[in-house]
Amino acid sequence: MTPAQLLSILSQAAKLKTNTRHCYTEPGRKESVADHSWRLALMAMLLRGVPEYAELDMDRVIRMCLIHDLGESFTGDVPTFEKTGDHEKAEEKAYLDWVDSFPSPDREEWLALLREMKALETPEAKLYKALDKMEAVIAHDESDIATWLPLEYDLQLTYGRENVAFSSYMKELKETIDDWTRRKIWEEGTS
Repeated sequence: MTPAQLLSILSQAAKLKTNTRHCYTEPGRKESVADHSWRLALMAMLLRGVPEYAELDMDRVIRMCLIHDLGESFTGDVPTFEKTGDHEKAEEKAYLDWVDSFPSPDREEWLALLREMKALETPEAKLYKALDKMEAVIAHDESDIATWLPLEYDLQLTYGRENVAFSSYMKELKETIDDWTRRKIWEEGTS
């Protein structure tokens, strides 16, 4: 990869620093897509010592976490409860067109990761997807409940449940987060 190619990729990826998500990180500041992706990768790194994941290629999981939302550098983020098939197709097309412009072997590596992530068949892909969902729920629990939409009171407790079913650790994490959500609703909100 030439320095010019590197800078071009980094410039496109930098849009994730200003493309915001639905969630607030603190009063008046929306979470960026980059905020989400960074913490997602950190979560994967922190799980490297969990015995259940000893056989997984955690470096690959971290790479998936880092690149998973780069399509949103073209389209912006659309909250899951508003995202349609048309949104998904537009994001995927822009992302794949961009990755197709990468030099070898980077193009092939990224395309292989994207196929694996989409298929959700490997333990690594399943873990990345579960972490992606759990990070979003954690971020909402950290945000001021006044920023929640009415539908999020239920969504917080159901979001990602099917994605954690493959792993006892992830199911325990989801239960712990759900307990936090219930306390937050009880203490700060109305049910």
